[in-house]
Amino acid sequence: MAARSADTPFLRVPVGSEAHRWSTFPGERTLVVATRTLTSTIRALESLPAVLREDPRITVVFTHDPTSAFGDGALGLLHDAGCRVMPWEQLSAVAPDLILSASENIEVPGGDCPVLVLPHGIGFQKYVPDSRSPHSRLSGVAHASLLESGRAWTAVSHPDQERQLLAAHPKTAGRTLLVGDPCLDELLVSAHLRGRYRHALGVREEQRLVLLSSTWGPTSLIGRHPELPARLLAGLPWDEYRVALVLHPNVWSAHGSWHLRTLLARALDAGLLLVPPVHDWRPALVAADAVVGDHGSVTLYGAALGRPVALAAYGQDAVPGTAGARLARLAPRFDPERGPLRQVQHVLRAHAEDPGRYAPVATDAFDAPGTALARLRDAVYELLRLDPPPAAPQEPLALTPPDVPATAVASWIVTTRARTEDDGRSAVSVRRVPAAVAGEYGEDESEDESGGRFTHLAVRPDEERDLRLVESASVLVGSSPAPTAGAARRWAHATLDRWPGGLLAATALSSGDRLVALRDGRAVLVSYEDDHPADADPGAAAAVVYSRLRAGDAPDGGTVTLHVGDGHSGVRLRPAPSSPS
Repeated sequence: MAARSADTPFLRVPVGSEAHRWSTFPGERTLVVATRTLTSTIRALESLPAVLREDPRITVVFTHDPTSAFGDGALGLLHDAGCRVMPWEQLSAVAPDLILSASENIEVPGGDCPVLVLPHGIGFQKYVPDSRSPHSRLSGVAHASLLESGRAWTAVSHPDQERQLLAAHPKTAGRTLLVGDPCLDELLVSAHLRGRYRHALGVREEQRLVLLSSTWGPTSLIGRHPELPARLLAGLPWDEYRVALVLHPNVWSAHGSWHLRTLLARALDAGLLLVPPVHDWRPALVAADAVVGDHGSVTLYGAALGRPVALAAYGQDAVPGTAGARLARLAPRFDPERGPLRQVQHVLRAHAEDPGRYAPVATDAFDAPGTALARLRDAVYELLRLDPPPAAPQEPLALTPPDVPATAVASWIVTTRARTEDDGRSAVSVRRVPAAVAGEYGEDESEDESGGRFTHLAVRPDEERDLRLVESASVLVGSSPAPTAGAARRWAHATLDRWPGGLLAATALSSGDRLVALRDGRAVLVSYEDDHPADADPGAAAAVVYSRLRAGDAPDGGTVTLHVGDGHSGVRLRPAPSSPS
């Protein structure tokens, strides 16, 4: 045991030699929740509240083993959650009835109380460095001394994991508890709130959310391909896709949010949803349309939810013969060096043709979905030698919506293609990519402006922080609707005067039209034939006018079919009134 620090006094309540004098609830049993890593702390806090509901007989106190390389953030998380945390050194002075941990690597003091080890992922699917030796070990398996003592109990989510543990260490025989996976149960029961989660993430109905999932270590997706988030944002049209990134908590704990945001700066400027490590990854996964991952648990959870999955990395530290290994045989590979759009489209199409392809993998990883909380409660009370409360066990509850801050994109490289369709109608297709990542990682496309193809820079001058982009923009886009066409023209002329490099200034009108003003004084009203909200982004309408100008066509007359992604709309162009209206 480490020496007791002078600035971490022992708790006097709810545990301590005189705790009975100060405690409000005279508990019959003491449960110590021992945390070590940020990951294990998160998992314990996710699982325990439903297991220990409304039972004053159990005194719960937390403690934190500070020896892990991935412990940064764990203690703060406990305090933020309102947990009563005693110094790690006090554990040897407490006589708990049960020690519970989601970290298998804790080194508890001697005694005879049982130690329940919860998984902090799905099973035992990865080899990790052993902090006690220069070798590797199987993640999730309690260390030998605890197994040899006969005190360790290991919760598993599938009978195959019992057999895997027995093969890895004979002392686990008869010391496993089949409880299922509470995290999966919450993901499944949250499916009906998928639309709400997407709205919370800022994903529009017509957009697809691609979720990148990375475990930790040099063989992980983010370790091998740190540029992949930016590549996806450059190669997936902005109007059609959003990109989220879920990183293993060990990455956050080891490197810190400052370094991660510095490493991912371009992607964040391009609108990347960098999901915080605590809780929000779960509703983000429910919201996702596809998962591009590696051998981490989040990828396997995505497959269990029936999401299309592709693997961009798969390390040698993955364990053969597991459900994750079976997923690796079924899932297509995603090549980070190739353009992402066709690959994502292929993954989505292939999964639509065979939506149940990963069902056998889920069956191999999770036993009796929907029952984990009840079985975990039974296990905890049995180890505490207490009868469970008479009330029925807590059913899994739907997850709360995610809170994932994202940078608002304010500049785009816009590519337009003008053509004549089979019915003789003029058409313009518009593709936008955030300027922060365009050009460096984009799809392999010719930049030759011929055959009706043109490219321009569009910027929201009231929001873009990079002055060079505002000064270089050909199209200046308003951030909020104008009440009248006259007010829109005044805004446009003032904006073009302020930024002499711009050719067009466009804004929405509260009526639902868009006004696009030219530097020569003309102005075009763009009206959608179908229903579009008044606050819709006017950038696409401005792109139509820009394309017609570059092609030498009249910008203020006629009807055009506007194609953005898979959707299309008819738009009518006409001269805007010269007086306020």
